[in-house]
Amino acid sequence: MMGRMITAVRGMRVWDSRGHPTVEVVVTLDDGTFGRAIAPAGASRGSREAVDLRDGGTRLKGLDVQGALAAVAGPIARALIGRDVTDQAGADAAMIAADGSPLKSVLGGNAICAASLAVLHAAAGPRPLWAHIAATYGCAPSIPLPEIQIFGGGAHAGRRVDVQDFMVMVPGATSFDEALAVTAEVYHAAGALMARRGHGGGVADEGGWWPSFRSNAEALETLAEAIIAAGETPGQRVVISLDIAASEFGRDGHYRLALENRMLGSDDMIALLGGWIDTYAIAAIEDPLAEDDRAGMRAFTQGYGSRVQVVGDDYLVTNAGLVAEAAQAGACNAVLIKVNQAGTVTESVAALRMARQAGMRAIVSARSGETEDVSVSHLAVGLGVGQIKVGSFARSERMAKWNECLRIAADGGAGAFVGGAPLAGTSWGQRDG
Repeated sequence: MMGRMITAVRGMRVWDSRGHPTVEVVVTLDDGTFGRAIAPAGASRGSREAVDLRDGGTRLKGLDVQGALAAVAGPIARALIGRDVTDQAGADAAMIAADGSPLKSVLGGNAICAASLAVLHAAAGPRPLWAHIAATYGCAPSIPLPEIQIFGGGAHAGRRVDVQDFMVMVPGATSFDEALAVTAEVYHAAGALMARRGHGGGVADEGGWWPSFRSNAEALETLAEAIIAAGETPGQRVVISLDIAASEFGRDGHYRLALENRMLGSDDMIALLGGWIDTYAIAAIEDPLAEDDRAGMRAFTQGYGSRVQVVGDDYLVTNAGLVAEAAQAGACNAVLIKVNQAGTVTESVAALRMARQAGMRAIVSARSGETEDVSVSHLAVGLGVGQIKVGSFARSERMAKWNECLRIAADGGAGAFVGGAPLAGTSWGQRDG
């Protein structure tokens, strides 16, 4: 397995779940094996994450990727061909050097991300990808707890509600299969409630119900009702998680809730979320304050970090340096890991390692613009992060990832399911709901 050399790197344009162009890269080795990966794309993006290279202009809404494909065929291929495929860090470093910009804007974060993941797939050879990842990075693999969207909002649903994701987790489940089955009941119960009340507006970008609510709190109330309708008690086997994505509607410590026509200051935003935590079975809140509201994020974490996971997404952008700064400042107690946010596998693992060093938990995440690529399922298992977030319980680009986790669990050898106990780092599941 050692010493296999990269002999060819090829890119092609494929399409994501929004019908937008994206980049696929195939890395071929001298023994004839190859690895293939596709770059996802986010709608809600942090200002400090790797930048996708798009062509601009009017064709395909300016989102074509011919420039990124040229980068794959040129500088990226030159950086990778002749390298030992098992040297993931060296391959990623060579691409970073070839780009030379802080956010990978020259060659494109999309081109570099797809190439980095393709190298990882090629290096795995006949082994399951998760097993290669676990061995490469010295991690104990495990089957992660899924975090699944029920209602989409924010940038994922035409901003029909301000909060971007209303999700559930089933930490009380004893297997990944059980967690999915319980979530399926909640998902369909939520859809039935919305249909009866005339609140349904279709399906959002990540497969969750596209809501027609009058307030963000009404969405939370409906989600709690759906959990009950599914035969569960909120706060026992099933808990709620939210992605506020506050950077999408907050700036300079001010937050405009368009659905409710309200403007809140940072303290008021914290008080609003705190009231939700007191009222509903919320176990995790992602990006509760905007990425530029560092004081607010610290205050929220200090006030509620002992009760819920405070997850940094746009705030941390899978960046080891930002994770270290947040840990020192007491902001966030968990980090979202997105390979295309950092740009390479190596940088993503560095962010995870920094989080672990700081005592933070981690969640491997997909993006809102996704494909059939299932790399994130294997990363979550192989790195042993314990949690995975890929969207809702509908749409094939989402189900491909849930189903891959089911296959990995069924095949055996990947460790135990992270469930059957209270969600680590929170008070939920330790008391009656």
